[in-house]
Amino acid sequence: MMRTNRKMTTQELLIKAKNAKSTLNALSVEDINKALEAMADALIKNTEIILKNNAEDIEKSRGVVSDVMIDRLSLSEERIEGMAQGIRDVAKLPSPVGKVLKSNEQQKGLVIEKTSVPLGVVAIIYESRPNVTSDAAALALKSGNVCVLRCGKEAHRSASAIVSALQDGLESVGINRDLVLLVEDTTRRSANELMTANGYIDLLIPRGGKGLINACLKNATVPCIQTGTGICHIYVDGDADVDMALNIVENAKTSRPSVCNAEEVLVVSKKIADEFLPKLKERIVDGRKDNPVELRLDEDAQKIIDGVPAGENDFDTEFLDYILAVKIVNDVDEAIAHINTHSTGHSEAIVTNNKEAAEKFTRSIDSSSVYVNASTRFTDGGEFGLGCEMGISTQKLHARGPMGLEELNTYKFIIRGQGNIR
Repeated sequence: MMRTNRKMTTQELLIKAKNAKSTLNALSVEDINKALEAMADALIKNTEIILKNNAEDIEKSRGVVSDVMIDRLSLSEERIEGMAQGIRDVAKLPSPVGKVLKSNEQQKGLVIEKTSVPLGVVAIIYESRPNVTSDAAALALKSGNVCVLRCGKEAHRSASAIVSALQDGLESVGINRDLVLLVEDTTRRSANELMTANGYIDLLIPRGGKGLINACLKNATVPCIQTGTGICHIYVDGDADVDMALNIVENAKTSRPSVCNAEEVLVVSKKIADEFLPKLKERIVDGRKDNPVELRLDEDAQKIIDGVPAGENDFDTEFLDYILAVKIVNDVDEAIAHINTHSTGHSEAIVTNNKEAAEKFTRSIDSSSVYVNASTRFTDGGEFGLGCEMGISTQKLHARGPMGLEELNTYKFIIRGQGNIR
């Protein structure tokens, strides 16, 4: 009888993931680091086939998604080398597993240790960024977790080639390839199955647009972390250095607008707006031959420079494109109020030489990452010394900001006694 290439169902994959958990307990830190190095090597070894699959994904997506999103989807030899280096960076980090977070002796001979332990099976639903595939797999393995990946259809060929390479790397050092699994079904059904996979998934991380996040918040019955959506603000204070502000705003908006840490809203002090806004327009609109930024201006900003009048929803939109909403305010207090009203809790920045204004801003802004005189583009696991990140949490429990190894562990209490009774 001929064998058919039947796709694995999501339920079958979840059973595999659950069964693979026990194999992790037998692995030492050295075993896991060896596996990570092998995974990185396998990525490089399979560069040609990964790029071939990625080219097919890009060809299918042209005309369907924006050019900015095509860039997000695209891989190159350089990007694959960066993915491999990210895995190696994770291998060099200390393992959080088994770390004693707190220890105390409550009565003679009874020692209570609060100890870091893996969550178990961590699933991630993400859209069109193939590099998330290797980042998530590396962090999950190093933190002692099985990784279940479910990407969007636009990136599925790329992700499949990447996961196959990572699995080959695991197998090359005698480790179960089921520690990293990719859901084969790219329809909404598989996403819903992950959201309701009680008893199989210990944590679900949706990493994508507002629609995906809201679907998970509405439908998930497994523990879920809200990540990704970034309406990031930069406030240029009246006491800002103009040249510094121009450099920071240009970087935050134009270096890679398709990512969640890119600036979407510019808030400018009335005190500096007449000088700053014309220079900014020259820098990121008139002076840019490729991809000039479209400025969407409030009424006060329209009196200073030309641009598109801001619409009703422009201060509540994650554009992920060369578009920037601009608002003028009287002072830092009004800036803080506006940002806290419209922010998604991701990343906000103030540019100022006024220490009091900077202190008030950092104290009052309710977001996961708050910057003084720096671009929001630094909100990233690699930049924060985490190797890479599983996602950027915009909620407050149990993780906040870039999620690295520690955020993929929970804890349990281990109590050691000497015959103690109560």
